[in-house]
Amino acid sequence: MYILIAIVILICLYGISVYNKGVQLRNFVREAFSTMDVYLKKRWDLIPNLVETVKGYSDHEKSVFTELTNLRTKNYEGMSDNEKLQTNAQINSVLPKLLAVAENYPDLKANESYNQLMNNLSGIENEIANARKYYNGTVRELNTFTEIFPSNIFCSIFSIHPAELFEISDSERENVKVNFS
Repeated sequence: MYILIAIVILICLYGISVYNKGVQLRNFVREAFSTMDVYLKKRWDLIPNLVETVKGYSDHEKSVFTELTNLRTKNYEGMSDNEKLQTNAQINSVLPKLLAVAENYPDLKANESYNQLMNNLSGIENEIANARKYYNGTVRELNTFTEIFPSNIFCSIFSIHPAELFEISDSERENVKVNFS
């Protein structure tokens, strides 16, 4: 009888431990996403200025501008975390096209506003990369915890679920094509 009571107590203590660890990891993921989200929002707000600056030099490159503008028509604050990740993945695939358009205009590269915007964008991109590493590290820890036995049983009971990694799109995996002709 005492052995059974001891086993039940041990299972309850383990369940409490798993719950607390799961909540802690989930909060780390939320904090990491929030940090990354700040930089994604800064980039979100910077893009229209960059588009307008480049647009003044190249009116005939409408498709790139239209694509970026369409992505930005969404209300950033109204998006879910997954929508933010997906939209920013799309922006990541379009942004190099905008920079390629700018490369075709030497006068633009000498423009002070453009250079300042590019420096800001470069800094933000570095911060996003660092925040993305931290976020993905916390997601990895949470996902591992929720998938290993026996904590996976308790995690499913307590509704502690794996989170989505912030990954690059297939188009971002391709090599950048440089053409000097």
